[in-house]
Amino acid sequence: MASHGKSEVLATIYAEGVVPVFYNADPDVAREVGRRLVKGGLSTIEFTNRGDGAVEVLADLMRWARRELPELVVGAGTVTDPATAGHVIDLGVNFVFAPSLSAEVAAVCNSRGVPYVPGCATLTEIQAAYDLGCEVVKLFPAGSIGGPSFLSAIRAPCPWVLAIPTGGVEPTTDSLAAWFDAGAPAVGMGSKLLPAGLVGTGDWDAIEQSVTAAVAAVTQARSLR
Repeated sequence: MASHGKSEVLATIYAEGVVPVFYNADPDVAREVGRRLVKGGLSTIEFTNRGDGAVEVLADLMRWARRELPELVVGAGTVTDPATAGHVIDLGVNFVFAPSLSAEVAAVCNSRGVPYVPGCATLTEIQAAYDLGCEVVKLFPAGSIGGPSFLSAIRAPCPWVLAIPTGGVEPTTDSLAAWFDAGAPAVGMGSKLLPAGLVGTGDWDAIEQSVTAAVAAVTQARSLR
């Protein structure tokens, strides 16, 4: 069962403004990244189902976080089928992200009260997600489908749309301000926030500094609105 309620999870994401996106096959690396995210000022992590054994690493991360770092809100990413959705929800994930929209995954998440944030690239897909009960969608791949101007264009006729852009978002004040000005409540960031080179060398202090800098950039970007 999720350790954080649906409204609490979404409120945390909106308040912090950044959802870190991460995968590594080494459970110890995943734990250390989680620890450094929290120390740097973020409390969520979208651990993606990208590689062999990813769900097992996710399960380890969930158990460890409950025991050692309960303030870390762990969610699952790249969940594209209902069987995987049900499995990760049984593990206790607090949210489910996906690169695409699935009515079947939406039904599983809705039945368990877990936020489902599907990837959408058109207004038709976004409307379909809302019709399936989603409260927010993932704009993906955000940088390739028009950037902040695309989100602004969508929100002109549909100002109720909440979309978290992922893909092409930079951890800079200018990039974040453009997305926040377009109406994004938060953004998703992977390697731009958690560079593979730093993770690979175990430069955890540099990872923490990257997170701290991104948090500061969010604050500055929001102050410009």
